[in-house]
Amino acid sequence: MSAPRTRADWQAMAGRLDLRTHAFIDGRYAHAVDGATFDCISPIDGRVLGRVAACGATDIDRAVRAARRSFEAGAWSQARPARRKRTLQTLASLIEKHADELALLETLDMGKPIDDARNVDIAAAIRCFAWTAEALDKVYGEIAPTGPGELGLVTREPLGVVGAIVPWNFPLLMAAWKLAPALATGNSVVLKPSEKSPLSALRLAELAAEAGIPEGVFNVVPGTGQAAGQPLALHMDVDGLVFTGSTAVGKRLLRCAGESNMKRVYLECGGKSPNIVFADAPDLDKAAQAAALGVFYNQGEVCTAASRLLVERGIKDAFLARVVEAGKKMQPRHPLEPGAPMGALVDEGQAARVLDYIGKGRAEGARLALGGERAEPVAGGSYVQPTVFDEVRPEHTIAREEIFGPVLAVIPFDDEAQALRIANDTQYGLAAGVWTANLSRAHRVARGLRAGSVWVNHWDGGDMTAPFGGYKQSGNGRDKSLHAFDKYTEIKATWIDLGD
Repeated sequence: MSAPRTRADWQAMAGRLDLRTHAFIDGRYAHAVDGATFDCISPIDGRVLGRVAACGATDIDRAVRAARRSFEAGAWSQARPARRKRTLQTLASLIEKHADELALLETLDMGKPIDDARNVDIAAAIRCFAWTAEALDKVYGEIAPTGPGELGLVTREPLGVVGAIVPWNFPLLMAAWKLAPALATGNSVVLKPSEKSPLSALRLAELAAEAGIPEGVFNVVPGTGQAAGQPLALHMDVDGLVFTGSTAVGKRLLRCAGESNMKRVYLECGGKSPNIVFADAPDLDKAAQAAALGVFYNQGEVCTAASRLLVERGIKDAFLARVVEAGKKMQPRHPLEPGAPMGALVDEGQAARVLDYIGKGRAEGARLALGGERAEPVAGGSYVQPTVFDEVRPEHTIAREEIFGPVLAVIPFDDEAQALRIANDTQYGLAAGVWTANLSRAHRVARGLRAGSVWVNHWDGGDMTAPFGGYKQSGNGRDKSLHAFDKYTEIKATWIDLGD
């Protein structure tokens, strides 16, 4: 087994990277039609990594037309499931082969610790493609119950052209969650990565072609939401749109669908997830570590971040002390340093947003228990300390709005009913946690929480076998598991008269 890479090893590898900075349309890299580019800036130190093609409406149209041609040609859409399976398994193997490179692209592009990029993001993306490929030829149609003179068939068919818009916090993994089931079910895809983190998606396009995905089936169009995302959402020849990102943008995409061709729209949006700790939690040290990790992991740039910590009043002060001690050990360091617990926020704009929310927490009367300031492990980078507020009331801004940064709001409660009221008093419903040794209470509270994922005595559980998505304004539809196939297929009923 080779020795673990050092920071110097990663930096040397970064110096040898050959970045893909062009759009990928119809099986080849291409400039934006008007030649426009944007600077791809690393939040680690503010350095410009490269100039990436800034796609606009004309480029989107080129990509959609390529996707439509490939879909109608049938080389992929009509291929036997076994062939699509082998191709996606090959793609999973290629991602694994280039895992260090892809992890490095993620870290340089959006600032997450390299260990997390390599061992979580890329590993999960590999698993996503491999699991979905293995599952795709095990999804059967149905036969309706009929009389002897009829035959009712229920079959699934691919949507057609799918537009996918993915965020910057888990660039490759969120793309994998969309791409794997969309491709598995025979669709052609136009992917718009975030302009804040486009590099891994552009490299993935090349690996997909190497795996054998035909020209035009997978296209990548980097650009801003206004210039590239909106034309994709409005395009009359896109049959389905899938999105992970903010609730505000999700609402705009729904409007775009209504203003265009009523394309199917599936959204995974924001969250303000409650993590509820009862006095009878089986292991308070474990719960405190999970509470800190749940909001500081990935710099808090996680839609399921455990950003509201609800603690039974009798143990609140002692439990808060444990969380603060855990948080002190998660100070940001250089993201290429192995073992770094936190890295940089994605850019200066996000760092300023987080600091503004911290200012609101102070102004509204919450007590700062940890952090609250910028950090500077690397000059020129976008870093914020892990931050904890005590004495937060449910009506405080930091308890209601998604911050998407390393900021924890601690709220006391007196009994189970109050905990549920506070937990559900939000426009969101993505995830929630419950810590208790009482089995009946665990079931009652889990059932009472209006959230798509509920974790009992841990945080952020599940794998590719479990669906992921939210209630209320956290979105609709589900990623992962066999349920993900529902978003990328139409269900057709065929009724046959068998005659006399």
